[in-house]
Amino acid sequence: MTEQLRLMAVHAHPDDESSKGAATMAKYVSEGVDVLVVTCTGGERGSILNPKLQGDAYIEANIHEVRRKEMDEAREILGVKQEWLGFVDSGLPEGDPLPPLPEGCFALEDVDKAAGELVRKIRAFRPQVITTYDENGGYPHPDHIMTHKITMVAFEGAADTEKYPESEYGDAYQPLKVYYNQGFNKPRTVALHEALLARGLESPYGEWLERWKEFERAERTLTTHVPCADFYEIRDKALIAHATQIDPDGGWFRVPMEIQKEVWPTEEYELAKSLVDVSLPESDLFAGVRDNA
Repeated sequence: MTEQLRLMAVHAHPDDESSKGAATMAKYVSEGVDVLVVTCTGGERGSILNPKLQGDAYIEANIHEVRRKEMDEAREILGVKQEWLGFVDSGLPEGDPLPPLPEGCFALEDVDKAAGELVRKIRAFRPQVITTYDENGGYPHPDHIMTHKITMVAFEGAADTEKYPESEYGDAYQPLKVYYNQGFNKPRTVALHEALLARGLESPYGEWLERWKEFERAERTLTTHVPCADFYEIRDKALIAHATQIDPDGGWFRVPMEIQKEVWPTEEYELAKSLVDVSLPESDLFAGVRDNA
């Protein structure tokens, strides 16, 4: 290696980095890769999902500050760097019809202008590889969809000095690969579900699989399976650090660790764009990059 490998993970809210690709990031950190999480919003409009903390007046009044501290703890656990993009959480609209998004929120920002803020981060950090969400956001939260949009614009825009002048955004730079997180994929869910039932254990995935049929979700192309089972405990510890969002006794942790490691020891990605030659499927986000570094 003649150049430092760098990975940037672009996420919508604090906690997304710990539920999507966290074991992968911890693995790369252990190998000496420089990993930066860019968090687009502060999660200000996120609900308190942990029933043990619901009704806490301090948390409700200071949710932005609390979630920032949770992010600090998760960052330390994963061993990554982390920076904020500075946009305001859009919240998850509920109801029929859906209410309008709140004024000034991330999802209502101009895409090219918002992408410019990410271009600054890309040009400063110079990652060869970027991970983000697919066009559906992984799930249709407006902030996740917006995260996808600005990441794809910024992937190209980081090298575009006409659209994003170097005098304002820093020296031009072209990342080499961008991936979509696909950790919540059907093959993994089915494999864990069947493994639990085969062992006479209760599965938390039965309802998920029924909903999969109901929504007729198109299957994504899983191009990249990163072996990272040795880092599942770190992933879970980082996730639990987001205490307002995660119940440590909840569904995230119902599959025994030894079964997870045995049945599904990888995290999955979909290669969206690559400027280097690749041979699919891959087991490394830096496949094709290491040879050129």
